[in-house]
Amino acid sequence: MTTNEELFARGLEVIPGGVNSPVRAFRSVGGTPYFVARASGAYVWDVEGRRYLDYVQSYGASILGHAHPVVIEAVREAALRGTTYGAPTEGEVRLAEEIVARVPGLEMVRLTSSGTEAAMSAVRLARGATGREKVVKFAGNYHGHSDALLAAGGSAIAEQGISGSAGVTEGAVADTIVAPYNVVPELDEQVAVVCVEPVAANMGLVAPAPGFLQGLREACDRVGALLLFDEVITGFRVARGGATALYGVTPDVWCFGKVVGGGLPIGAFGASRAVMENLAPLGPVYQAGTLSGNPLATAAGLAVLGQLDETAYGMLEGRAAELQTMLAPVFAEHDLAVQLPRVGPLLGLHFSGTPVTNFDEARHAADNGIYRRFFRAMLDRGVAFAPGPYEAAFPSLAHTWDDVERTVDLASAAAAEVAEALAAPTR
Repeated sequence: MTTNEELFARGLEVIPGGVNSPVRAFRSVGGTPYFVARASGAYVWDVEGRRYLDYVQSYGASILGHAHPVVIEAVREAALRGTTYGAPTEGEVRLAEEIVARVPGLEMVRLTSSGTEAAMSAVRLARGATGREKVVKFAGNYHGHSDALLAAGGSAIAEQGISGSAGVTEGAVADTIVAPYNVVPELDEQVAVVCVEPVAANMGLVAPAPGFLQGLREACDRVGALLLFDEVITGFRVARGGATALYGVTPDVWCFGKVVGGGLPIGAFGASRAVMENLAPLGPVYQAGTLSGNPLATAAGLAVLGQLDETAYGMLEGRAAELQTMLAPVFAEHDLAVQLPRVGPLLGLHFSGTPVTNFDEARHAADNGIYRRFFRAMLDRGVAFAPGPYEAAFPSLAHTWDDVERTVDLASAAAAEVAEALAAPTR
């Protein structure tokens, strides 16, 4: 039998860090990463045959749970017709129609192959549409790994303990302005676009403060800048129409990913017809991709969106609310200071005595090392949270009430273990 350690050792020889995305290397939580062999519903199994109750769910992409039969059948049927053509298909038109129909104010979209690609293209579009150069983003918000947006990013870049990236030149970020999250910045007529995660899900989950998103809308309107909602995580997860529907604030530009691909690689960005007509072949802003609108990804995305009605969103939110409500006394019983923020079906976990409202506070909570201990204690008991303190938890429609109860029972034992270790005298 192949072991996790053997596969990791082999990976280290041919893949930088042994993994294809840094957080998977487990550096911020310690130990050897588990290598997934298969998954079904709320669970994954590693190559050694061990089962984990999974709250990663591909960082939110698997909203129905892993290997949902409707999605598998849609992908199977699509694959039998061919896997890529380099030509337009009915599926990409249908997926674009479905996305536009769900999001208030959105009129046109362009499909890409990743969230990073969507955000990079959306910023280029905003600059082309406004004729301006400056980009405003918020500390702790993660918009993928394009050069201009890496500054002070959350998610894996924060977990690596770096503020940006080597290889990104000063010129690449010279027009990027970083502001604190939940504070409306002062803008001027040089700003092309303000990029924001409407719900910051890449710094352990931080909700927008009351008035923050509306304040950004008003600030952009005053100076003629565009407002961009990065909904790669929140899109079609927090509500049928994403954060726009949840908060009643309409941006000028959107980015999507995760859910809209049904677990396959995809991204999308969109705006009003007037803004999107700046894109080639209609306008001077160039963007392209050989695999954009891939027929397998569009088939999976349509299958998933077809399952997400109001009942489904009620169930998703209910599972997250149950976890939040039941976990809070477990930590309190063992005197572990914790914040469990929740926005709809998204759940955060900050080991902090006070609410976390920005990146500095999220980093302070992450730096105390308690998340690492709790993660390891839960993984040892067969429950997988994200291997880093800057990610959210993603209950799916496959998570049952029994799964929630099991999580809470095991969290009680894990919290007791962590509290005992913290109380032990150090030498």
